[in-house]
Amino acid sequence: VAEGEPGEGREPFELPRFWDALGQTFQVTSQEATKLSLAFSRPPLPSAEDCQKLSEDVQNAILAVATVYYWLPKGQGTTLRKMVRDATTEVVEGMIQLTDTILNAPVESLSQEQLISTGGVWEACEQVSNLPRDNQAAVVSALAACLGVVKDAVEEMEHALVEGQDPYGDIMEDEELGFRGNRDTYWSEADRQLLSSCMGLMKASKACLKKVLAAVKAHGKADSPEQIAQLDDLADIANDISPSVDELALSMYPPVNPLAVRLNAAKLASVLKKVLEIAKTSHVCPPSEEGWVQFLTGAVDHNMNKVKNFTQGQL
Repeated sequence: VAEGEPGEGREPFELPRFWDALGQTFQVTSQEATKLSLAFSRPPLPSAEDCQKLSEDVQNAILAVATVYYWLPKGQGTTLRKMVRDATTEVVEGMIQLTDTILNAPVESLSQEQLISTGGVWEACEQVSNLPRDNQAAVVSALAACLGVVKDAVEEMEHALVEGQDPYGDIMEDEELGFRGNRDTYWSEADRQLLSSCMGLMKASKACLKKVLAAVKAHGKADSPEQIAQLDDLADIANDISPSVDELALSMYPPVNPLAVRLNAAKLASVLKKVLEIAKTSHVCPPSEEGWVQFLTGAVDHNMNKVKNFTQGQL
């Protein structure tokens, strides 16, 4: 579904009315999917006239879904709009898949593929009830998703760094490989010192997302264009944390290249400092929240300086 702006001359936008309309169009689309699937679930085939009517009803339902999506202005929040767009796209793609399945399946009985495709449309249409209702809720959802990914990455690296553990042990136990004395698959003591500072940065990433998420939950508002834009800025930069954590984690596996580790650590530190700066200057960070911003800024600097010190003589 392409981007679009509401047309001129329309009544002032109201979120509750938008959600009512979107919910109705998703419900109608679900019903049309059921009708279409039932019509082609067993012989005889619907008549040409019935097929025409079915296809028009499906097309109208999908057009209504897309039209209502376009009512949602970007001013309500790009994070919210993206989530609604993704849900809308899922419904449209689900209906395309169902239609393709029907066109390509012999009409002898209801095929497994047709059942799955029909269920897929129902599931996509039901997602409307789970969508966040404003940009504050959308940003909370986006930050929570980022936090979950970063938590997993931190736990995985902590597990790999357990003293004496072979990071490739689970994938290199083939007997044909024999005994491995290859240093490229192990961390040296110097590597481990460097990586402990990298872990400090990764843990700071988790703490940063956790604190920003809590601040958005406690103080975030979507009542003014400025508040909505500040929330979007936070979500946008927070989206960069997870890929930066992943890149750093990948560079931490042996054989360790100190330059790659330092560059990836610097990139992550830069993203974290930006997140903290945006949070600090936004409405989600009243004076009561400034303590953790200062503390985490210091933690990022401290760990990045340690990375620089450990890699100084190795570059």
